Amino acid sequence: MVGASIVLVGLAGIFWGLAGGIGGILMANGWDPSVVAFYRGAVGLVFVLLWLLFRPGNSGLSDYRVWFWSALAGLGVAGNFTFYFLSISESSVAVAATLMYCAPVFVYFVSFALGLERPTLFKLSAIALVMLGITLLTSIHNLNAVDITLIGVGAGLMSGLSYALFIFSFKYAAPKASPQAILSIALSVLTIILIIPGDVGQGLLVFASAELSLFVTLGLIGAGFPFVFYLIGLRHTAPATASIVAMVEPVTASLFGVFVMDEALTGLQALGMGLILVTVTALSIYSNTKHPGYIVWKPWRAFKGWVSNQPVAG
Repeated sequence: MVGASIVLVGLAGIFWGLAGGIGGILMANGWDPSVVAFYRGAVGLVFVLLWLLFRPGNSGLSDYRVWFWSALAGLGVAGNFTFYFLSISESSVAVAATLMYCAPVFVYFVSFALGLERPTLFKLSAIALVMLGITLLTSIHNLNAVDITLIGVGAGLMSGLSYALFIFSFKYAAPKASPQAILSIALSVLTIILIIPGDVGQGLLVFASAELSLFVTLGLIGAGFPFVFYLIGLRHTAPATASIVAMVEPVTASLFGVFVMDEALTGLQALGMGLILVTVTALSIYSNTKHPGYIVWKPWRAFKGWVSNQPVAG
């Protein structure tokens, strides 16, 4: 069971990575990032609603905590999708995916500021290495670099914070309800939120576009299947193991960008990417060793008693 769960988490990461590449292709063809983000969530919503319709049993929808955590996850997913695609449009798939993976580091910053986490030499060294990696990856040190904008960097980091929010929320929702119920709530919230900033006129053109099938594929491999795999796998995968497996997503997205979309990475950018991936993974494993089960979500420790001792949906 554990081995199969790890495979499911890994598949989710691969699918998410491929979704970033497909989104990059669509935006390169002139589609607005908000439209791409909306259809990624909307197609995924249709998929999970059909699943919930045919498998409604043990949904856990009678528990208000499921609604709270699932809606919070939907807010995080909406931010993640939107900022991620905006970052891709302003930089590259490889840069956006790697910046998104920095999420745990910024949660530590919040923990330090609120006095919920004690700075140690290891944590501060890891954060310094990640910041160095960001500098190399985004070429901030090179004033003549024009391929990556400040908007792209900022959006990439915001996508990481949003990523942290939805992973944390799914972690607490997963044991209390069926995956299809959780995702139906989360993706409904996402779809409602993304209607507001979206380009409605361009969004309607998707149905008559030759790239409709690409949008459907984006929704299935970017929201439908991977979230299901992730939620099922999360129940039987240790946080430290999930931290390592999570590296599959930025690596997959980066390889897609380089080999499919002909995006170029300099030697220094590749070094920066490596620093970020290795350091963030080590930091997550360290956190799991010291505080198993919390990953790096200590600012919300007070919620643990609120969400515990609930029956697990079958």
